[in-house]
Amino acid sequence: MAATQLLPVTPLLGVVTALLGVGAVAAAGWGLLGYGRAVLRAGVRAVVQLAVVASVITWVVGSLWTSALFVLVMFAVAVRTAGRRMTDGPGWVWAAAPIGLGILPVLALLLGTGLLPLKGISIIPVAGILIGGALSATSLAGRRALDELRQRRGEVEAALALGFEDRDARLEICRTAAATSLVPALDQTRTVGLVTLPGAFVGMLLGGATPVQAGAVQLFVLIALLAVESVAIVVVLELVGRGKVTTGVQ
Repeated sequence: MAATQLLPVTPLLGVVTALLGVGAVAAAGWGLLGYGRAVLRAGVRAVVQLAVVASVITWVVGSLWTSALFVLVMFAVAVRTAGRRMTDGPGWVWAAAPIGLGILPVLALLLGTGLLPLKGISIIPVAGILIGGALSATSLAGRRALDELRQRRGEVEAALALGFEDRDARLEICRTAAATSLVPALDQTRTVGLVTLPGAFVGMLLGGATPVQAGAVQLFVLIALLAVESVAIVVVLELVGRGKVTTGVQ
């Protein structure tokens, strides 16, 4: 079965994409969301980054070493992005812990069982999906936990006055807020096939896989993301509770 395209890659696609980008910037600006420039910068960066990746990906996947280096670059960018979303302080480097501890067991299990071949064309996309999920969970959990501590610092002080340890007092206040970072992954898993058809499923169908094969792979991706993001959130909470990741107000 020949592979087909989801969308025809023509100049018209570029025009429509640009119009959608302008619409996103206009909507953010009109709604006073405070992210108009961020939307524009994100769109421009996506264009540049995808252009670079498209030009080097064939060379990268040809070697296991270059593929591993590419994954390390993705990991480093994810740590920087998630860390800076959590805090402006030096504690942002701790974002490496939740992201790394989230993805490494899954990759080790896949490679150890032979389900994931030692080939760049297999490792890079799987690692990218897992790193992306860990990035989102880490940045959201960290940001929400720290915001909660800042807004409810009086309750933290009250817990300390009652005899709670520093870690326990912080976690008592911020755990529930940080835990909501898992909701997007839960909703995606609950509604798969009913509301959305995720990228891995559609991509495999277009590539010639059977619906059963595509469904099995997509199920693995969703469950793996739940595992990765759950671990990432737990580690973020531990870091916040122990004061490794902080805001300017404690």
